Amino acid sequence: MTTSHPHRVRRRSLGVAATAAGLLATLLAAGPAAATPDPGDLRITPGARSATGSPGQDQIVHSPNVKHLTTVPSPDPERINTDLAFQGRYAYAGNYNGFTIYDIADPKAPKTVTTVLCPGGQNDISVSGDLLFLSTDSSRSDDSCNSISQPATEKSSWEGIKIFDIKDKKNPKYIKSVETACGSHTHTLVPGDRDLYLYVSSYSPNEAYPDCRPPHDGISVVKVPRRTPEQAAVVAFPVLFPDGGNPGAPTNPGVSKTTGCHDITVLPSKDLAAGACMGDGILFDISRPEQPRVIDRVQDNVNFAFWHSATFNERADKVVFTDELGGGGGATCNEATGPHRGADGIYEIQGRGDQRKLVFRSYFKIPRHQADTENCVAHNGSLVPVGGGRDIMVQAWYQGGVSVWDFTDSTRPQEIAYFERGPLTTDTLSLGGSWSAYYYNGHIYSNDIVKGLDVLRLDDWRTAPAKWVWLDRLNVQSQPEYH
Repeated sequence: MTTSHPHRVRRRSLGVAATAAGLLATLLAAGPAAATPDPGDLRITPGARSATGSPGQDQIVHSPNVKHLTTVPSPDPERINTDLAFQGRYAYAGNYNGFTIYDIADPKAPKTVTTVLCPGGQNDISVSGDLLFLSTDSSRSDDSCNSISQPATEKSSWEGIKIFDIKDKKNPKYIKSVETACGSHTHTLVPGDRDLYLYVSSYSPNEAYPDCRPPHDGISVVKVPRRTPEQAAVVAFPVLFPDGGNPGAPTNPGVSKTTGCHDITVLPSKDLAAGACMGDGILFDISRPEQPRVIDRVQDNVNFAFWHSATFNERADKVVFTDELGGGGGATCNEATGPHRGADGIYEIQGRGDQRKLVFRSYFKIPRHQADTENCVAHNGSLVPVGGGRDIMVQAWYQGGVSVWDFTDSTRPQEIAYFERGPLTTDTLSLGGSWSAYYYNGHIYSNDIVKGLDVLRLDDWRTAPAKWVWLDRLNVQSQPEYH
C-alpha cells in the first residue's frame, strides 16, 4: 500500500495568463562524448563567445534564444549561494549562511522578502506548505542558528535537518531540528497524505569523522507529521549497499568509494526514486517510504568519478545522472579533461517491475571549453516540461554557466541554449558560477554562487509548450507529474 502523494501539475489552456575555498573540500569526485550540436541550433551573435574563444572576465554571453532579465545581487560577496526551491510566487534560495526568500511575482524584478541567518553548509533547501527544511552538513557546536563551526571529533558536534515555519514570509520561525548520522549533505522531500518524509543523503569525505565511518551504507529517513512537525524524527536507516558499494580506488582508480549517497530524486507518481551515491547509481522503489527497496544498481568505473544527482524524464523511462568530477572546485570543462568526464550520463529504464534495468546510452557535456581558472562540471538542473515525448532539461555547470539541452534521442543529446559569464578571475582558479538552474513557470532561475539570483527567459520553439505549464510548487528533487 502506497502512502505517496503524487504532485500533479496542470498544463495551462491557450489564452490563460502564464511564473569559498572551504567548499572545495566538502563537495567531491567521472563521462563517450555527446554529439556536437548543429551549428544552426546555436548561432553566435556578434560579441558573444565562439567555439574557440572565451568571454572576458565577468562578461555575460548567451545564445540568441536566451534573454537575461535581471540579477538580484548577492548581499555578501563572501556568501556561497546554493540550491533553490519554489512555492507560488516565492523562490527560496539556500546559502552557507542561511536562506533568502524572494518574491518572484514579477520575474523581471524579484524582491527580497527576508534573509535568515542560520549558518551550516550547505543549507540544501525544500519547502512544503508552511514548512521549510534545511540540510546542515558541517560540524556545528549545537543545532541553533547561533552555532559555530567546530571539529567533527567533538562529542557535542551537531549535523542534520532544521525545520522552519514560513507562514509569515517576513519572519520565518525555527521550530525543530533532527540530528542525522553523518549530517545532511542534501535531502529529498517525499510527500504523503498525513506525513512528509525526508530522505537524508550524507557521505563521508573523511573516514576520521566518527559518524561517517564505514559502513555508512544507507540513508536516514525522517518522518515529519504535517500537523505536528515538532515531532519530526528519524524513523529508519535503510541499507542500500549491503555489499558496501563501490570500493573506489585502488580497485577502481579515480572513482569515489561509496560511503553514502550525495543526492536522491523521487518520482512519487511512479513510486520510484533514483539515487546518485558516490560510486554507484541506483533505481529504487519507494512505495513504502520508510522501506525503500533497490531495483537496480549501476557503476561507471571508466568515466564517472562521483555520482552526484539524478533527473527523470517526464515519461519516467530515462534517468540523467551527473558526475561531479573534481567536487565542483575543479576546472574540468577544459580541453584537457575532454568530453567523457565530468559529464551527464543518460540511462534508459528498460523492463517492468523488479526487472527494470538502467541501460547506458550516452554522455552529454557542454560543448564550450572553459578557462583553467573556471570551476566547471555537471551540476543541478531540472526538466523543462515541454511534453509531447520530447526530453529537455536546463542545468547548472558552475562557471560553465547554464545550459539547456535536448536528450529526446538518448544517443544524440544536443545543447539548444546557453547563458554564461566569463571567469571571475583570469589568474587563479576561484569558486563561482551557477550552483542550481531550474525552470519554473516560464522562466529559468539560477542561483549563482557569487553573483546572486539570475532570471532568464527562454524563447525557443522546442521549449514553447512549457510556458503553458503552471506549478504551484517545485522541489526539484521531488519531481512532479506533468499533465
